[in-house]
Amino acid sequence: MPRAPSPPAAPRFEGFADGTVKFFRALAKHQDRAWFAAHKAEYDTGWADPMGTLLAEARARLDGAYPHVELAEPKVFRLHRDVRFAADKSPYKTSVSGVVTARRGGKVTEAPAALYVQLGLESFVGAGLYAMDAPTLARYRAAVLDDSRGAELARIVRALEKKGFQASAAEELKSAPRGIDPAHPRIDLLRKKGLVVSFPPIPAGAVTGRAFLDWVATEAKRAAPLVTWLVFETA
Repeated sequence: MPRAPSPPAAPRFEGFADGTVKFFRALAKHQDRAWFAAHKAEYDTGWADPMGTLLAEARARLDGAYPHVELAEPKVFRLHRDVRFAADKSPYKTSVSGVVTARRGGKVTEAPAALYVQLGLESFVGAGLYAMDAPTLARYRAAVLDDSRGAELARIVRALEKKGFQASAAEELKSAPRGIDPAHPRIDLLRKKGLVVSFPPIPAGAVTGRAFLDWVATEAKRAAPLVTWLVFETA
C-alpha cells in the first residue's frame, strides 16, 4: 500500500518584520479602514502570523516547566479595538499581542499568563495575572497573608527581581487594603490588585530572528514558579 503523506511541518518562527515597528508607526497615522485594508497582508505576514508561530513554539518549550499545569493553546489578539465605551474611537491598536495562558476555561484575561507578548509602539513581554476580579483578589490576598504561602510568593518575586524582572499590576492601592496592617511584611504584594512580572529588556535586534524565541522561552521558564503559584492559589 502507498504510504500516507506526511503531515505538513509546523511553521517555524523566523522573526517579526522589523525591529523599528514601522508598520505600527504608519498605522498610528492612518487610523482608517481603507488604509488598513490596503496593508493588511503586511500586518498578517510581518506581525500576526509570526506572533502565532512564536507562541506555539514557546508553548512547546515551556511545557516541561509546568508539570502540574495545562498550558492553553496560544491566542493572538485581534488588532481591532473595542471602541463601544471608549473616548478614543481609533479603530486599530498600534501593537500586536498574544498570550499562552496557564489554565483552560473562562475568559483568557481571567487566567494567569505563562507568557504574554506585545510588540509595537508599546512593547511588553511578561507573565502573571494583570488584573483580578473580586473573588480572585480575595483568594490572592488570603494566600499572601498566609505565613507559608505568602512567604513562598515573596521569595519567588525577590528572586525574579534579582534577575531583572519587575513586578506590577493593573492597579495598586496607595495604602493598605481595609483591615490589613500597613506594616505587614508583604504589604507591597497585598496592595496590588493583580500580579505580573515584566521580563528584562528585550535584547537589541532580537525580534527579527529566532533569537527572540530563545530569549522569550528562557525568561518565561524563569517566571514559571510565579505563574504556577497564581494558578493554584487564586483558582
